[in-house]
Amino acid sequence: MDFAFTHEHEELRQTIRRFMENESPEATVRKLMETEQGYDRKTWDKMASELSLLGLAVPEQYGGAGLGAVELAIAMEEMGRVLFCGPYLASAVLAADALLRTGDDASKKKLLPAIVSGKSIATLALADENGRWDPKAVTMRATRDGSNWKLSGAKNYVLDGHIADSILVAARADDGLGLFHVEGAAAGLQRKPLPTLDLTRKLARLDFSGTPAARVSSADATEALKHTLALASAMLAAEQVGGAQRCLEMSTEYAKTRLQFGRPIGSFQAIKHKCADMLVETEFARSAAYHAAFAIAGNEDVFEAAHLAKSYCSEAYFHAAAENIQIHGGMGFTWEHPAHLYFKRARASIILFGDPAEHRLQLASVLEL
Repeated sequence: MDFAFTHEHEELRQTIRRFMENESPEATVRKLMETEQGYDRKTWDKMASELSLLGLAVPEQYGGAGLGAVELAIAMEEMGRVLFCGPYLASAVLAADALLRTGDDASKKKLLPAIVSGKSIATLALADENGRWDPKAVTMRATRDGSNWKLSGAKNYVLDGHIADSILVAARADDGLGLFHVEGAAAGLQRKPLPTLDLTRKLARLDFSGTPAARVSSADATEALKHTLALASAMLAAEQVGGAQRCLEMSTEYAKTRLQFGRPIGSFQAIKHKCADMLVETEFARSAAYHAAFAIAGNEDVFEAAHLAKSYCSEAYFHAAAENIQIHGGMGFTWEHPAHLYFKRARASIILFGDPAEHRLQLASVLEL
């Protein structure tokens, strides 16, 4: 597949980079990650009103920008560079795409404009108690209550589930897997933030006990949610590329200025090898992530590209983050240095939406190997 960024893409990247550098410096990241909400409301509103980031891939008829996966990937990569704290992946990627793929017209008209404007934070609750990010593994039940529905069961590892105003829940009905909308303040819903290694990304456990819900899918949602997960995996891969790139930059900058035995440590062969390996892996990861974004935009080899990107980018980011700490030496292990923040984001992102081994297994299945 041939892919190349246009002049408009590069302008979008520069605009987002300037915004992220201004709104998400290290001091802000450290402040927000210690809060339960995990994001800044003013920044979230600016993302909606000034940059239209919350509706990049949402059609214009619902108030979005009408763009697609390539533009989303650019945004996610820039957010990954600065460890942006906010429910973007949950609301603008997972929930918005799930609604677009499975929701009926009434649900789209009701929910999408609020997501795009930032007035409503949404998320997708997919993984059950078993923690598997696979629509086929969903066992949670949805039962009819007259013309309405009720949900019972639990959902784990829900991105920003403790603050979401709208929750899209995958649950089993008599006619197959359905997608249901639950208000964040609904009766019978208990939300509990989960302790996480990566404090910059919030996860929650949701318990449903006869919770009222509205069905938004008119048919079995299994295949649609598989596409949503493919998009989310590709976008997370783009975010991982941004983080890996920043780790590489931190390492090379430090290697040029840190003196040992009267010379920069970057002049030593061992450090050169580490930086060279980080560069190669980051560039390979970038190619995989961009390929996935363009594949999804063109609806060509979607699952192959997404599985490949998520598996490779996860490992590349983790290696870059680990080497970044090693190059910084003892300082890299301290709380005051940002290296550990990237390391924790990289480690946690490995298992989000499935670890590399699982994605390689799914890739082999798609390729019928």
